[in-house]
Amino acid sequence: MSKRNFEDYNLSDTIKRALDVLKYENPTEVQREVIPRAMENEDLVVKSQTGTGKTASFGIPICQMIEWEEKNPQAIILTPTRELAVQVREDVTNIGRFKRIKAAAVYGKEPFARQKEELKQKTHVVVGTPGRVMDHIERGTLALDQINYLIIDEADEMLNMGFINEVESIIKELPANRATMVFSATLPKDVENLCYKYMKNPTHIDIEDTGITTSTIQHKLIEVKNEEKISLLKDVTVVENPDSCIIFCRTKEHVDIVFTELDQANYPCQRLHGGLEQDDRFAVMEGFKTGEFRYLVATDVAARGIDIDNVTLVINYDVPMEKESYVHRTGRTGRVGNKGKAITFANPNEGKKLNSIERYIGFEIPVIEAPNRQEVASTQATFDEKLSGRRIVKNNKTERINKDIMKLHFNGGKKKKIRAVDFVGTIAKIPGVSADDIGIITIKDSLSYVDILNGKGSVVLQAMENTTIKGKKLKVSKAIK
Repeated sequence: MSKRNFEDYNLSDTIKRALDVLKYENPTEVQREVIPRAMENEDLVVKSQTGTGKTASFGIPICQMIEWEEKNPQAIILTPTRELAVQVREDVTNIGRFKRIKAAAVYGKEPFARQKEELKQKTHVVVGTPGRVMDHIERGTLALDQINYLIIDEADEMLNMGFINEVESIIKELPANRATMVFSATLPKDVENLCYKYMKNPTHIDIEDTGITTSTIQHKLIEVKNEEKISLLKDVTVVENPDSCIIFCRTKEHVDIVFTELDQANYPCQRLHGGLEQDDRFAVMEGFKTGEFRYLVATDVAARGIDIDNVTLVINYDVPMEKESYVHRTGRTGRVGNKGKAITFANPNEGKKLNSIERYIGFEIPVIEAPNRQEVASTQATFDEKLSGRRIVKNNKTERINKDIMKLHFNGGKKKKIRAVDFVGTIAKIPGVSADDIGIITIKDSLSYVDILNGKGSVVLQAMENTTIKGKKLKVSKAIK
């Protein structure tokens, strides 16, 4: 399994092209181990920490093996949180963009009817939280007869959040002739039992030996009394002056306190915790990804589902309750080979918790002194200058792959008996445009969306203003989203 280049895998041109645009250059260790085995439909149990590139390790083979012509879902990916479901859906869509792979995300706190409507469309991959996926199965809105692949992502977190029984219920409903892949940062007994019960001679892949926790992340510890934490936080951020920083707190109350303090001090920051409305949580995540603000104050809900390559600093404002959470939090920095730093604030009574974390990660976290007044004063001007500038996002994959794509809106759909093939047949006849320039097509009752690739959107928009589809004149415009 020593293939060092994506060219070495038997991938289609459409997948290779997407990987090229997304700047996936050399496979990470988990990708080298998983991709060839997944393409052979092996059952896999993969122990791999966050930030190792595991989403692409299952996303690439899934997108490669999916039959585009099949209308019903062929893969289900289960995730513990809504944020992660949205992130994985985005990653799969990006990898499968030029193959026109359609991925749908289903999760709670969003109207069931909207998801039901989306699942009526041709859908290749369904990504969702266990409760809502089970909901769709029970109500008959998620077809299972063509499911060839089941991926259980962050299995240990599923267990922590009490989803393991729902996961088991879903497995029992799926076709027996399928490939199953389980990904987990840790492998608790209950997760192992689940694997042995429902998987066929799974291959075990353990990526933990890469030393991801130590090799790309510098870990530091500062001892501080609780009442001095805010002051320390401000000093540390001034001295470190990160491009992008996540500050983790144990409770949403602490998040609110820290956010208010930083906001009043004019830090470009936002907060993220379970008490916010789902739409607000998504908006915050998106804003952080696109560089609208530099500092994110969050509970552990954000430790899963944020995939940003240039978070340079993670601060554990509170020592996490669970030792596993330390790995998930600090894994937000130093991702896929980049360097990062993780600084933990600990009060004098937290020795026991720290010992447990250190035993778990296999090394002592070096203790450093808090920044002194002179250090803070000497870096203040540079900090102030960066604070007023917008964060530059170097690697927004989605923005890059969508750069040459225009989504067109047509005011006709199923009620006018229009099918995807009608759009393809008509648009491909436009001079200078071919079927390869047509992306994902979504046809609803009274309207349709067609993605036009390769910067051909304006040409198609202009041509379609005077062209009929199946003899019908449809209004066409650039879609708002």
